[in-house]
Amino acid sequence: MSTRTRKDMPKGPISNFIDHHYRHFNAAGLKDAAHGYAAHLDAGNKMLVTLAGAMSTAELGLSLAEMIRQDKVHAIVCTGANLEEDVFNLVAHEFYERIPNYRDLTPEDEVALLERHMNRVTDTCIPEHEAMRRLEKAVLEEWVAADKAGQSFFPHEFMYKLLKSGKLEEYYQIPVENSWLYAAMQKDLPIFVPGWEDSTMGNIFAAHVIEGDVKNVHTVRSGIEYMVELAQWYTEVTKDSSMGFFQIGGGIAGDFPICVVPMLHQDLQRDSVPLWGYFCQISDSTTSYGSYSGAVPNEKITWGKLGIDTPKYVIESDATIVAPLIFAYVLGW
Repeated sequence: MSTRTRKDMPKGPISNFIDHHYRHFNAAGLKDAAHGYAAHLDAGNKMLVTLAGAMSTAELGLSLAEMIRQDKVHAIVCTGANLEEDVFNLVAHEFYERIPNYRDLTPEDEVALLERHMNRVTDTCIPEHEAMRRLEKAVLEEWVAADKAGQSFFPHEFMYKLLKSGKLEEYYQIPVENSWLYAAMQKDLPIFVPGWEDSTMGNIFAAHVIEGDVKNVHTVRSGIEYMVELAQWYTEVTKDSSMGFFQIGGGIAGDFPICVVPMLHQDLQRDSVPLWGYFCQISDSTTSYGSYSGAVPNEKITWGKLGIDTPKYVIESDATIVAPLIFAYVLGW
């Protein structure tokens, strides 16, 4: 692991541009958060990154993979969609279709996409046969093999096994350097995937259980088991370093992991475990009544998640714009 800090690194054109031009409002928030992220790492601390929305389909791997390779990310919590969509992009990129005028689509246009088995995510269509069914065929072999052997693994572990096996290599359509999951697999990075059943592969797994192809529904380990793993991991890692929390979007990807600290304190009485040492959220969910994604960070103090002195940042903007810029800054690009 490199001991080089952000302060030792020469600044590239993106970092210089941010430092010079990003002076106010959300732009200043972005710069402050990037400075805080870099300072947190420079102090010898670690960072957990959460991925909500469709960040894999937005090809965040172009920057996130390098963050992982350079030890700027030490764990990821993501939705099942983000876990699988990075692989979809890896094996079917050439079959994706972009629809810049997606706002103008009529219901009839959407039906036409459905009939072509093109699943739209805003301006990008994921091809069912080349992406989803291709992955299903390969991962089903892993599920069935584990099921017959009486073994069980987490969703990300099945993906790691699949990538390590090379079964999908003939289909790779982007450089593996641009896949964040491939970089995570190479590092054996801790990944936690709450609510995995709410994903395409989760639905497909349920279908194969119903069909009897997989006998034991627990062949894929559960979200509760993920929380147990997260609690053990957090307790161990924070013995000698502070853990930061970099949240992209809202939803379960952020809600699930941040709760591990109050659980450790209030339910397990592990009072010596530190609070999160840095917090940043990128979200277009503005502050509103009863919204967790739109809650200001100080509300988390009342839940025992953050402390008074925890550096806190909120950037109300599009994460597909903001996250790559912050990563570029931390990487010195």
